Amino acid sequence: MISLEDWAEIRRLHRSERLPIREIARRLGISRNTVRSALASDRPPRYERPRRGSVADVFEPQIRALLVDWPKMLAPVIAERIGWPHSLSPLKKRLQLIRPEYVGVDPVDRTTYRPGAIAQCDLCFPATPIPVGGGQERVLPVLVMVLGYSRFITALMIPSRQGGDILSGMWELISQLGRVPKTLVWDRESAIGGTGKVTTVAAAFAGTLATRIQLAPPRDQEYKGVVERANGYLETSFLPCRRFTSPTDFNIQLQDWLTRANTRTVRAIGGRPVDLLTTDIQAMIELPPVIPSVGLSHRIRLARDYYVRIDAADYSIDPRVIGRFVDVSASPTTVTARCDGQIVARHDRSWEKHVVVTDPDHVDTAAQLRCGFATERARRTAAATRQHTDGHTVALRALPDYDALFGVDFDSTPTTVRTTS
Repeated sequence: MISLEDWAEIRRLHRSERLPIREIARRLGISRNTVRSALASDRPPRYERPRRGSVADVFEPQIRALLVDWPKMLAPVIAERIGWPHSLSPLKKRLQLIRPEYVGVDPVDRTTYRPGAIAQCDLCFPATPIPVGGGQERVLPVLVMVLGYSRFITALMIPSRQGGDILSGMWELISQLGRVPKTLVWDRESAIGGTGKVTTVAAAFAGTLATRIQLAPPRDQEYKGVVERANGYLETSFLPCRRFTSPTDFNIQLQDWLTRANTRTVRAIGGRPVDLLTTDIQAMIELPPVIPSVGLSHRIRLARDYYVRIDAADYSIDPRVIGRFVDVSASPTTVTARCDGQIVARHDRSWEKHVVVTDPDHVDTAAQLRCGFATERARRTAAATRQHTDGHTVALRALPDYDALFGVDFDSTPTTVRTTS
């Protein structure tokens, strides 16, 4: 086979120097037929190795017979069914070629986004445990939000994947932008739309912001591929070789990294997210005049054990409101309790599990109430008389007097009661 250099030289000598075929063959030391072939070819010579057979050729009829009924059957299962004696590599290569004939082809269109139209949201769970205090470490969720038009990434670690905590994180990220995207895309996250329908708290949040929450089809990661790629970018470019001392430290390092990450050039948009952010934000909706309802909240009648539980942690409440309804709300940083509009407890939120957070003032108040209760009980017990409704004194009788009055006699056996006339 003629080399590429000889092919180019033959064409140069023939066209530029007008040499005849015989002279070209003499100069290059090749046959005249080779020169003729080179001049007749318009394309450079390319070596093509003749196709050799594969060990899968003999098994292909059996493979196709299985794919007719089970087009998505996995390669190891097919190998077991057909008695495959070799490594799986040749079988997988053959399946890549013939499986589309049975499964079909599912092309994906290129999606374009208008400024301010959409933001994709997701929860990412870094494998790195984060110290949360008290010697505990937890794998905590990171809320990631990516703007579709500019590809601008925002992210924040939150205490849990409960609806109130997710909405708190979304509100903080949206507040940082200063405007509201017209559509928030979520997958079937249980607190947002696990049943295929947007939850009540999420719908109320979207209504307050005058936006909408759009749920992705089940098991379709491509539907929100922008945020999925951002998750992968965070896990491969931010987390490696980093150490964190607390969730606050994690968020500080994350924000510093995002500042640099949003200045990289993204091939899909042909520019940097930070340069397109202004155009994206200007097309969004203004922030609402009222703050949406976010955070964890519930209403409970305070028991004698004057503690309430928020996300696996117990917080003390002013014991003076025992027996009354208390409204408890928790943001990622604080826990506040109110009774009839009055604040009866305020604590820093703990991200630890199975801990008890106590206000010393509540302990002192409880001790005073117990002391007063004991004193009052003793006073009532020591009183020998009580006042009737008409004001005259009524003597308190001993309980055995009532036994004798009704003819009840207790013998030596406590469980036996004998009645006499």
